[in-house]
Amino acid sequence: MRKILNLTAALLLTPAAMVGTANIAQAADHTLTISSWTPPTHGINTMMWTELTKMIEEATDGKVTTELKLGLAPPPAQMDLVLDGAADMTFIFHGYQAGRFTATKLIELPGYEGNAEAASVAYWRTHEKMFADLNEHKGVRIVALHTHGPAQLQSNKAVSSLADIKGMKVRVPGGVGSQVGAALGATGIQVPAPKVYETLASNAADGVVMPLEGRKGFKLTEVAKNVYEIPGGLYRGSFATLISEEALAALPEDLRKALEEKVFGEPASRAAGQMWDAIDIVGREVTEAAADNAFNAASAEDLEAWNAIADGVVASVLEEVSAKGIDGAAARQMIMDEMAAASK
Repeated sequence: MRKILNLTAALLLTPAAMVGTANIAQAADHTLTISSWTPPTHGINTMMWTELTKMIEEATDGKVTTELKLGLAPPPAQMDLVLDGAADMTFIFHGYQAGRFTATKLIELPGYEGNAEAASVAYWRTHEKMFADLNEHKGVRIVALHTHGPAQLQSNKAVSSLADIKGMKVRVPGGVGSQVGAALGATGIQVPAPKVYETLASNAADGVVMPLEGRKGFKLTEVAKNVYEIPGGLYRGSFATLISEEALAALPEDLRKALEEKVFGEPASRAAGQMWDAIDIVGREVTEAAADNAFNAASAEDLEAWNAIADGVVASVLEEVSAKGIDGAAARQMIMDEMAAASK
């Protein structure tokens, strides 16, 4: 809990307050350039990259640090940016690149119980055991795999039942989130997260399906004042933090091994999950503090109907993943088991 509270407090940091990283970079022997695509004050920038940089510096006794750069490329282009050598590190949302990733959909399925930290740890463990051999991130090294908290429908119009969603124009993210939108009868509009505010403000969409972190991170309290909340959410988003193989190979062997053993994998995945949990808490708090915002809980009848819809989405994704040679049902069960273990 102390870790979550410390990360939450870090949301108060502004990019100007993060200038200390630049000072450290002057003293370090190696600086990794990070490309990030979220708004400057989003938790990804003020928390995740800050924490990951701290982990990198501690593992290498300050010999390796990072430099954060914003706006180098749109979200779907981030992995190619690293592959091309324009940045050393980035993070991606798998759903923005249809057809490029399949196994990543497993963590996005509805029905998982537990927070983002537990889900991110389970994601990494399942990936290592069951689908790393697919090599869907060919050309880059995975630093972490993580997922945000449960996504909920957010709209200006109050939604009080699943039936209200049918026919709505809803921004969906790609991946399982888009499949859920279609299953609910919504007209899906796919734009990257940084474009959500203007999409809603211009009435190009009636609502959006995102986790509660977007209430603050993307200022949704201003343009989507109602949250229709389903326990466990409609989906979870799949992310990967990546580093260039060339940038990693350029480091001295001892530093590279220190990063691989002390930072990459489960430690970085856990830290990213903790960040998502922390900013979800802040998102809920700012919504509750806004007098014109409201949470609308799904009824028992809607939950029963939703479970049937979710079962159909799960079956479709498991079939898709299994076609890649992975036992989708077994992988999903492992995620659930590992989430339960990580939650203890």
